[in-house]
Amino acid sequence: MKKVMYILSNIDKSNEFEWVADRMDKSRFAISFISIHSQENTAHHQFCKERNIPFFHVSYAGKKDIATALWQTVKILRREKPDVVHAHLFEGGLIGITAAFIAGIKKRIYTRHYATQHHEYAPSGVKYDKLVNKLSTQVIATCGNVQEVLTEMEGCPENKVVLIHHGFPLEDFSDVSADRIQAIKDKYQLHTHPVIGVISRYLHLKGIQYIIPAFARLREKYPTAKLVLANAKGEYKSTVQQMLQQLPEEAYVEIAFEHDNAALFKSFDVFVHVPINCRIEAFGQIYIEALAAGIPGVFTLSGVAPDVVKDGENALVVDFENAEQIYSAIDRLLSDDDLRRKIIKNGLSSLDRFTIEQKVSALEKLYEA
Repeated sequence: MKKVMYILSNIDKSNEFEWVADRMDKSRFAISFISIHSQENTAHHQFCKERNIPFFHVSYAGKKDIATALWQTVKILRREKPDVVHAHLFEGGLIGITAAFIAGIKKRIYTRHYATQHHEYAPSGVKYDKLVNKLSTQVIATCGNVQEVLTEMEGCPENKVVLIHHGFPLEDFSDVSADRIQAIKDKYQLHTHPVIGVISRYLHLKGIQYIIPAFARLREKYPTAKLVLANAKGEYKSTVQQMLQQLPEEAYVEIAFEHDNAALFKSFDVFVHVPINCRIEAFGQIYIEALAAGIPGVFTLSGVAPDVVKDGENALVVDFENAEQIYSAIDRLLSDDDLRRKIIKNGLSSLDRFTIEQKVSALEKLYEA
């Protein structure tokens, strides 16, 4: 049996890791987790306790803790002796892959969860990305965009990069009870029409600064329209909230975190996700989740979108940084029932490559190789 140790950083709860842990073949793989986090008692820790999955906490509150966290991780790896280390996220990769190299773990896999964020916003971080790429025996790209960033912009050897899309239990997003949807509508007062949904952290790269003026114009035609901004946290928060002041208080709601994401999607009439350029989004799980939920979307082609989104077929595509096109696309979806039905139908049938079963199967093959 292969011992696979996941190393995560700054994760309180993640459906992705829960889905994988529940579906991994327990007769072939014994999984465990190292959580690099400021707190030990996270939702992910509770998930592991409920399933008797070994869980190790490494205290980490910031850059000053890197050396201590690295040494603690090395000690855990030397004691547990996993066959495979699979690290995720920036600190998880920098600390986890480096520790696995020092501890002599022969199979060191890193999943790259961001694309050009360091190149565009923190150039000093690129050297650490290249170090993690070098120390990893394999680097997983979540979509073609990340694959190109790794090989073309960072010089990672092509034979080291493996493309594995994120996978989803797609039925969880399509099969949502009316009671759950009603509970979300009651919770956030989403009883007006239309409801325009956004699920993005408050980061400049997500393009929320172009959605708000588009929505303000939409309110002129649809006075009862409501904007939902979920996952409403991040370093761009003050700018976003300043822009929201142009709207009446009843016109929008900010949601820091909602556990029932599928029901939240089902509460939207239109979903909008518009990262600001083609490289900046690493994957964009919400592209897939919106399609799976049957919610018509307005998208820019970033992250995984070029792999799956077709303009006028399963979504409407707009140019980058273009509030006018965002407004026009939302308005078109709200006023053309035939187009909505077509987009919803095609969206649901375009997701064969993104099942959680396919992802787990690809990971199992990689761990055994």
